[in-house]
Amino acid sequence: MFFVVTSTTKEKEIDFSQTTICSACGAYGRYELFMTYNQLSLFFIPVIKWGRKYYVKLRCCGSLYTIDSDLGRDIERGEKTTINESDLHPVRINHRREYFCANCGYKLSSEYEYCPKCGSKV
Repeated sequence: MFFVVTSTTKEKEIDFSQTTICSACGAYGRYELFMTYNQLSLFFIPVIKWGRKYYVKLRCCGSLYTIDSDLGRDIERGEKTTINESDLHPVRINHRREYFCANCGYKLSSEYEYCPKCGSKV
């Protein structure tokens, strides 16, 4: 008899969006929340989850922040609906704005007039 036990790091996007003016790039942006965690599986069935960390990514420039686990859990449960700038702890800050195609989400350079992936006007 043999056992299949695996330990992996997973990422889960949390249904949360908040518009804001970005303190890093100065553009109008949006907070997007996701969680990372470690998972132990037995025969490909999740058994234990540990090490949950909550991250906020700004859609305008791609800056990345962590937030406290308590706040992340509250937002995940729907108990809290806003994130204040004082709740953010910087991980990676980009001071220049990144552009994405509104149609397909492809990362664009600022000089593009049309998306090179799908051809839609930027």
